[in-house]
Amino acid sequence: MKFKLYKTQLEIWPKDGYHIMAQYDDEKVIVYQAYRLAIGHFAAKNQFFGGPFSLERMTWIKPNFLWMMYRSGWGTKEGQEVTLAIHLKKVAFLRYLKQTVWSSFNANQYESREAWQEAVKSSNIRLQWDPDHDPYGAKIERRAIQIGIRNEEIRNFAKEDILKIEDISEFVATQYEFVKNKQLDKLIIPEEHPFLIDDKDLKKHLNL
Repeated sequence: MKFKLYKTQLEIWPKDGYHIMAQYDDEKVIVYQAYRLAIGHFAAKNQFFGGPFSLERMTWIKPNFLWMMYRSGWGTKEGQEVTLAIHLKKVAFLRYLKQTVWSSFNANQYESREAWQEAVKSSNIRLQWDPDHDPYGAKIERRAIQIGIRNEEIRNFAKEDILKIEDISEFVATQYEFVKNKQLDKLIIPEEHPFLIDDKDLKKHLNL
């Protein structure tokens, strides 16, 4: 993983709009999840999701580090103590994006509410856009993406689609001290850029 000062990145990040902020290259996209100890430690040790991890429930991945920190309270919320950085195959990430069905009805994406509801029922991948957040948890104008995975795709995600799983909980705890002490000039986070997509139809579907 690559890391950089938060304030340095803030200067070049888009301030608003829909963007998939992520660390990625030609091979992988890094996404984040936070789990209770048993699930997180099993995944980091075995390099796949198994043991107490449920293949029957939807799991949500977040390519945006600060959104994950908002969701998990920097790893302090119960059941979200272990922060995992999952090196996901880029081809798998793109496969997910191409299957996404919006979590809420969007008249620009679906011809009717009924058509959207049918798409939701049969979907393997869910798309949700939320307000992004700063290190303190305050909402900002830019939107952040979450991707929900279930059914046969969760089985692919749990093992076949993963290149590497890192437990970055200690890093998260260290950086959270700077946040608590209001020392954002010292805060270091994973380096992220807008995820670029060439497919015009996919960009339109995602509202990028």
